[in-house]
Amino acid sequence: MPSTPADLRGLAALFLRLGLTAFGGPAAHVALMEDEVVTRRGWLTRERFLDLVSASHLIPGPNSTELAIHIGYARAGWPGLLVAGGCFILPAMLIVWAIAVLYVRFGALPAAAGLLAGVKPVVLAVVLVALWRLARSAVTSAVTLALAVMALAGVLAGVHELIVLAACAAIAWLDGRVTRGGNHWERTAASWSPLPLASGASLGGAALGGASALGGAVAVPSLGAVFLAFAKIGSLLFGSGYVLVAFLRRDLVERLGWLTEPQVLDAIAVGQFTPGPVFTSATFVGYLVAGHAGAIAATLGIFLPAFVFVAITAPVLARWTASRDVRRCFDGLNAASLAILAAVALQLAPDALGWGAAGAWKVAAPALCLSTVWLTLRSKVNAAWFVVLGAAVGLLASRQHLT
Repeated sequence: MPSTPADLRGLAALFLRLGLTAFGGPAAHVALMEDEVVTRRGWLTRERFLDLVSASHLIPGPNSTELAIHIGYARAGWPGLLVAGGCFILPAMLIVWAIAVLYVRFGALPAAAGLLAGVKPVVLAVVLVALWRLARSAVTSAVTLALAVMALAGVLAGVHELIVLAACAAIAWLDGRVTRGGNHWERTAASWSPLPLASGASLGGAALGGASALGGAVAVPSLGAVFLAFAKIGSLLFGSGYVLVAFLRRDLVERLGWLTEPQVLDAIAVGQFTPGPVFTSATFVGYLVAGHAGAIAATLGIFLPAFVFVAITAPVLARWTASRDVRRCFDGLNAASLAILAAVALQLAPDALGWGAAGAWKVAAPALCLSTVWLTLRSKVNAAWFVVLGAAVGLLASRQHLT
């Protein structure tokens, strides 16, 4: 689709700002993007936005980054795909890179407990508002309501997200088949079902992983080995960035011996308390094992597969959803995606609301969350700035020893 310089400038400005202010992990990123591109700018309908969220769940890699790339393509075609994804990653990469330099020099991470204490209640509020808005598009019938409840129960019980998504898509498709009473299927479009795509992407990632294994088992990693090791992770990892720790431990600690266990935990912590994609932990690790060039190689390696997978799926997504059968699948996927977001909110709630805190923060955290919900629904202020305000409140409270 044609893009204009104004479209690209708008995408760059938005995703550079989100890359600087989007604290809180993938669920928060989805909520902030919904506020910006649906509620405030009207670039996408909520139904279309949910389709993109579901599509990002079906392919390996960092979900929120893939959502940004999808939004860029939907807004401005191939140039938008590159601009949105690159601008979302770049600020976080630079911040993590700077922290890695300080970490190597001083041997410790900057204190971030106070910042996180203030961010968490606001992030929870932003996610709750997004859930409220998206539910009106995702839950449109008794079937989608039942699927959302089933998916939420499955995710909370520990069922893998891909299994939940596949089950909801299959049930929604079967319900549509029964409802139409055996009408002729749209066989050609149905053959493009997105569900097998995830398996195909995983096979491609497995082949890439084999290549990384051949070049990576060296005492001092080359830049090619660093790139391929992280390209393997970016090609195989499903779910949120928090699953990244298992891949880093298995590949970089146990198999390759590039890192120690404490360094892996520090890398994940950096990805969590900085804005933008959690996968920028790769930048931190790349710098530790191979310096400045290693930071670039690791970042390119872990994020490049996301651009490739979205570039493959985005052009045919509209054709998929135009089919009645595939549209039914996406109705189920959207209900499941909403449930996954709700499960994250439930898991965040105890810590975010200060249930284990002592003193004034036990009251201040719920008040901060509720006031953010009210202000987000009633005002026109960008939700990202509430996250920044929460960080400032948390830092102030920590200095007063309230958190």
